Amino acid sequence: MIYLKTFKLYDKKISNDNIYPYNVLKNKVPDVFIFDNITILYGNNGSGKSTILNIIAHKLNLKGKERNNPEVIGIVPYFEDFAQKCTYELGESENGRKINKIPESSRYIKSEEILYEIRKIQQSAVLQESIESNLARERGLKNAREFLSTEEGEKQFARFEFAQDKYSNGETTMQLLEDNIETDSLYLLDEPEVSLSPQNQVKLAQEINEMARYLGVQFIIATHSPFMLGILNAKIYNLDTYDYKVQKWCELENVKYFYDFFKNKQNEFEKCRKV
Repeated sequence: MIYLKTFKLYDKKISNDNIYPYNVLKNKVPDVFIFDNITILYGNNGSGKSTILNIIAHKLNLKGKERNNPEVIGIVPYFEDFAQKCTYELGESENGRKINKIPESSRYIKSEEILYEIRKIQQSAVLQESIESNLARERGLKNAREFLSTEEGEKQFARFEFAQDKYSNGETTMQLLEDNIETDSLYLLDEPEVSLSPQNQVKLAQEINEMARYLGVQFIIATHSPFMLGILNAKIYNLDTYDYKVQKWCELENVKYFYDFFKNKQNEFEKCRKV
C-alpha cells in the first residue's frame, strides 16, 4: 500500500543558505520523490537522509518528528517554515480510491530512539543485577535465594532475565520495531540497522519486505548499510548525487567499496576454505 505517493522539497533559495536545513540541501536540485512500497534514501554522512525524513515527518505531522528551533520570540523557525512549504501527494487504496489522510498509527522512528531503548534495557539489567547482589549482602545468600523463590522475587528475577536476554541477543532493534509497527501504516525509519549484526540486518530487511508485501505497510528508510540495500525490495534514491538519482544497489559507492574490499581479500578466503 502506498499512502505517500510523492513529496517535493521546497526549492526556493534564501540569502543565507548556511541556515539549517538549507545548508544540508544546497547545491542539490532534487526532483519530486516518487515513493514505492519501500523507498530508500541512501547517502553518506551529511547527505541529508535524516533531515529529509524529519522534513517529511513535520509536513505530515507524524509522531516522532523533531523540533529544530526553540519557541522564542524573534527566532525565525526556518526548519518548520521550510517543511510547511514542501508539497506532497497521497496515494490510492487497493480499490483505486484516493487516500485522504495518512493513517494515525504512522510514525517516524529515529536511530536515537533505538539506541535510547537499548541503553534503558542495559541499565535495567544492571539495576536488576544490583538488586540481587544487594539482597545477597543484606539477607545472606540463603535468604536471598528464599526471597527469589517467592512470587515477588520471581517477578524481579524474570525482569532481570528478560532484560539480560533481550540486550545480549543482539535483536533489540528488531524487537523494538516489531513492537511499534502496526499494519496499514506509513513508517519513516532512520538507520534501523543500528546495533545489528550483518546477519540480523539481513533478517530485518527480509521482515520489512514481508510487512510491506502482506501487511499494507509503507516504508521510507534512510540507510547506507550494504546488507539492507541488497535485500530490501526498494526504490533507492542516491542523495550523494546532484539530482538525487534513482540507482540500483550495486551501483552505490558504499556497496562497491565493500565489494572491492572483499574481492581483494579473495585469496585469503580461499585459503581459509582449504584449512
